[in-house]
Amino acid sequence: MGIPSADWLVRPIGPVDEAEVSAVLAERFGVTGTVHDLGSQQDRNYRVRTETGDYVLKIANPASDPAALRAQCAAVERLADASGLRLPRAHAGVDGEVVQRLSAGGVELVCRLLDYVPGEPIMDSRYLAPPVVARLGELAGRVVAGLADFAGVEQERPQLWDLRNALTVVETLAPHLPDQERAARVLRASRAAHTLLEPFVDRLPVQVIHGDVTDNNVVCEPAADGRRMPVGVIDFGDLGLGWTVAELAVTCASVLHHHGAGPASVLPAVHAFHAVRPLANEEVDALWPLVVLRTSVMVVSGQYDTLLDPGNSYASVALDREWAMFEAAVSVPAEVMTAQLRHALGRPSAQLLPVAEHTLLPGLPDDVASLDLSVSSEELHTGRWLAPDAETVLARATLTAGRTAVRTRHGEFRLTRTTVDDSVPAATCALGVELHLTGPAEIRAPWAGTVTRHGDTGVTLHTGGLDLLLDGVDAEVQPGPVVSGRRLGTVAAREGVRVLGIQLFRSCATGGRPPRFAPPELAAGWLEVCPDPTRLFLAPDAPDASSSAPYDAPLSARDAQQAITEAELLERREHSFATVQEHYFETPPQIERGWRHHLVDTRGRGYLDMLNNVTILGHGHPGLGEAVHRQWRRLNTNSRFHYASVVELSERLTGLLPAELDTVFLVNSGSEAVDLALRLAWAATGRQDVVAVEEAYHGWTYASDAVSTSIADNPNALASRPPWVHTVAAPNSYRGRHRGPQSLRYAPEAAARIRELADQGRPLAAFVCEPYYGNAGGMALPDGYLRQVYEATRDVGGLCVADEVQVGYGRLGSHFWGFEQQGVVPDIVTVAKAMGNGHPLGAVITRRDIADAYRTQGYFFSSAGGSPVSSVVGLTVLDALRDEDLQTNAREIGAHLKGRLLELAERHALIGAVHGSGLYLGVEFVRDRESLEPATEETAAICDRLRELGVIVQPTSDRQCVLKIKPPLCLTRRSADVFADALDDVLTHGW
Repeated sequence: MGIPSADWLVRPIGPVDEAEVSAVLAERFGVTGTVHDLGSQQDRNYRVRTETGDYVLKIANPASDPAALRAQCAAVERLADASGLRLPRAHAGVDGEVVQRLSAGGVELVCRLLDYVPGEPIMDSRYLAPPVVARLGELAGRVVAGLADFAGVEQERPQLWDLRNALTVVETLAPHLPDQERAARVLRASRAAHTLLEPFVDRLPVQVIHGDVTDNNVVCEPAADGRRMPVGVIDFGDLGLGWTVAELAVTCASVLHHHGAGPASVLPAVHAFHAVRPLANEEVDALWPLVVLRTSVMVVSGQYDTLLDPGNSYASVALDREWAMFEAAVSVPAEVMTAQLRHALGRPSAQLLPVAEHTLLPGLPDDVASLDLSVSSEELHTGRWLAPDAETVLARATLTAGRTAVRTRHGEFRLTRTTVDDSVPAATCALGVELHLTGPAEIRAPWAGTVTRHGDTGVTLHTGGLDLLLDGVDAEVQPGPVVSGRRLGTVAAREGVRVLGIQLFRSCATGGRPPRFAPPELAAGWLEVCPDPTRLFLAPDAPDASSSAPYDAPLSARDAQQAITEAELLERREHSFATVQEHYFETPPQIERGWRHHLVDTRGRGYLDMLNNVTILGHGHPGLGEAVHRQWRRLNTNSRFHYASVVELSERLTGLLPAELDTVFLVNSGSEAVDLALRLAWAATGRQDVVAVEEAYHGWTYASDAVSTSIADNPNALASRPPWVHTVAAPNSYRGRHRGPQSLRYAPEAAARIRELADQGRPLAAFVCEPYYGNAGGMALPDGYLRQVYEATRDVGGLCVADEVQVGYGRLGSHFWGFEQQGVVPDIVTVAKAMGNGHPLGAVITRRDIADAYRTQGYFFSSAGGSPVSSVVGLTVLDALRDEDLQTNAREIGAHLKGRLLELAERHALIGAVHGSGLYLGVEFVRDRESLEPATEETAAICDRLRELGVIVQPTSDRQCVLKIKPPLCLTRRSADVFADALDDVLTHGW
């Protein structure tokens, strides 16, 4: 096979003997040190280590122009003065020149000695988080801004990496490559991209650009969260004249091979570049075709380099990476990505549809009902949306109810397309509509065009650059030209119902048909390419026509409105809702639907909920919903009235506890429950002093906050305790003062402190503690801890309060109550969260004599505590726990999940420990297993990445370095594995 020849094609140079390199360093630069070959595609780069510092000796390809090399050095100096970046500044040789000549293997070469820029690249395939991608875009923007008026480059011949030459490069090299199947794909994609680019080539700004601000040519330093953040730019070997926007295209392309990356992954880079150097409209339109061309050039040039130099491992290793970039770049039509980019920058186009001269379905009645398949649908409740035929079932039910026609809605994010237990977001945005009919209906061409057939019942009407795709047609018309109004056929019958799929598509340069649904992250782009066809068959003034965007509106109007609504809702929240009531995640998804242990946002993305210990039964529990509905329609008042449910709930609660705990108070929350428990202790003992455990959270009311010692919830917790609160050390057997077997010392020390307070004249009213250490990450107390501390408390006349708000109700799996694990019986038990499955309901259960002592304080009353609705909620939750055997599920699935997490700990050093029992677990991240330095920032970043993979989890503990794993008790083995696999993915590929 012949090897092509062109001015811009450069043969790689072979290795230069390291002895020759050392000689050049000493003779030309006066530098001595050790030399290490760094590898390169066409040049040779050697790292030089000396006693005074490190350098890089760059030996340029014979085709390199010394003037161009000097220009590179000048450009670096320009940027060094203005950009604040780490850059490879050049060192002059002993004769004062930065470019030096040498002879190697009989070939005359030139070289330069540059500063070695400390840091590490990110060209491996690990995941790049949005902040890292944004930093890449920012650096590209700063480089082109810094070089905007740089005039030190004279380009006498075309350059390989100049994207103005991209199609020529591909067309020259593709026919000569070994893999002709790939070469043909690249050639087709390049020509299609070039066609889209042609209208802009004379309007795109040209300047000197770096040409290769990529993951391979930036140096990074670890941020606090462990992410490698770019801080400098190296390798100015591709410096030259080019389109300014090409700099961004090159950067975007380099993102695409990283783990989990797709076309939408580049958006943070585009935003960041635009913030530094604003993009003109024509640059936005040119950007994605340039990304396709860049990846195409990389594929063909990489194969060309290995063809010329089979032993060049640097080039051969890159082949898979380069192909992955290309595959990602062409995975979405360039027109779709251009529309998405415009939308992201607030510049949606306003292309209009042609005027329809005839109605698509002239016999269609005016009263066509629209199906609500959105996340807020009232019809799709109790998980029915997960059924594979949910759309058809709902449509048929609507038709059975008396309608003759129903339709779906264009641009709707359909709940029926949501998937669960899937790390890849489902394609949920409808790019067309379906019309369900009870009787026959004829179909006519709304405008003139050319008809083609696809499949048995598919017809496409081509009109200019717009296609009307119809599926479900008994076609009568033959392929070929048709006039406006021509009868195309009738809606085909399928299993007794006639269904017609209708979709509009603005033809793309790459050809093909559009998908029926788009993923949420690319919905805006696809909606612009696939406009709303509703007005083709439904008159603008027809009933129920308002759900579609105006016929002549911008094509992305529905999606733009959806995005604005989400953003505005968050802004309104910040404006009207106290900001100290924080929300999860910096840019939170808008969650509007839940089912069992899953959540769904407004764009139909499903999430695995590993966090929600409030909803112990799971979200959307049908039995609970029906029970509340029935009771609310019947009666809701306060517990001073006499009704059965409050009695039944009280009896059920006492029946779950030791016999002496026989009296119930019903309240609205865990905070109120702990507050009341302390007030009971004060009343019963006539004292106020309380001992609490450090690193614990008990609530936000005056008394419950007073005994809360977690600095994660209140940084001043320990310093701001009232004088009646005393603390003992957190019995943390993993990282506390006493660890492992030594943790048995916590109990006698706490007991001694309690007795010491009594000796000082401050005997306790109460000792309050979670019987399983929740706030620290789901950690068991040392064996015998509560037995010894309760004994000391009672010896001084105090009462023992078990805060079961988080751990009770079977979450441990092995025990229904946390205190059972310690083999003790408290005097007062507080319950909430799980008790109401999200309904505001809590309880305090104690002995009759303690409850009666409250009379000295007056009487107790809670308006909603123990109301008929609240009592029915409490009873229904207990019924479901029993009937669905959720405690057993917590034990079995929790054991499986903990086993998976322990296995991850063997492979990932960041996991210091796995705590907990049942579905009350914690994964503690540490930077060092010896020092136990908490990986606080890493934990937050890991939670962000897990959310991207469809898992909701958050940090806990005073150090915020523990994953809080407290999902609904209906968690399945499959979902437990999904979580473990997602965590493995993050720890393996980065966050």
